[in-house]
Amino acid sequence: MKRLDFKNKWVLITGASSGLGHEMALQLAHRHKANLIISARRKDKLEQLKTELEQTGIQVKIIVADLSVPEDVELLIKDSIEKQPLYAAILNAGITYFGSHSEMQSSEFQKLLQTNVTSIVRITSQLVNHFEATEKEGGLMVVSSMAALFPVPYQAIYSGTKAFIMNFFNALSFELKNTKFSLTVYAPGGIATEMTQGEKFNDLKGWLMPVEQAAKEGIHALTTRKYNYIPGFMNRAGSRLMKLLPKKFIIGQMAKTYRKSLKQSGH
Repeated sequence: MKRLDFKNKWVLITGASSGLGHEMALQLAHRHKANLIISARRKDKLEQLKTELEQTGIQVKIIVADLSVPEDVELLIKDSIEKQPLYAAILNAGITYFGSHSEMQSSEFQKLLQTNVTSIVRITSQLVNHFEATEKEGGLMVVSSMAALFPVPYQAIYSGTKAFIMNFFNALSFELKNTKFSLTVYAPGGIATEMTQGEKFNDLKGWLMPVEQAAKEGIHALTTRKYNYIPGFMNRAGSRLMKLLPKKFIIGQMAKTYRKSLKQSGH
């Protein structure tokens, strides 16, 4: 299967108003000359990004959508498929909960589940059906996490959602009939973004990957149609090493680190 070429092609990015999605949009515009459909909850942030991206000479469309709202998910799907020839999509939008699971409110759980799982399944299902029916070339990438491979205490629900979407994409890849269309799972470790700037992360911030590097490697993973891809040499080496150790031991060590960070923040 040949590499994807984004030049003058339409690429959808969810969660584009900040962090990894924002940086991927910038790099796709500047380095790959892709036309972009950018989506997020915050209209003002999207409009600012649109103005910046259009200075590179590409076309940009905005879809304001909160993926915890089913009606917004349907709007995103409809506008992405029907209003321009979609070539690729990066499902980056996601939220986390960092703290004791017993303190998580039911409303927080429902919002996280809808954003990280239900919306991903719905969007993926519809985009796959679209590319299967049209038999056009393209690719779809979901942003999972290394937490899908090594569950993180105090982010238990988040870890579970990331494992779900990784398994979902990995299995669905072998059901595809369109040989010109691919599914990619991108599984970074921690990234220095708006999501990880809270005081709860404290000592954890030292090992966060710069967002510019994470975005560049993510686009590479999509372009080269990787099955699963972990960015960063140390992350890849670490994941191989951790497979040699008892999983219970690894999770226990992470629990100590995260518990210490939470205590320092007063939580």
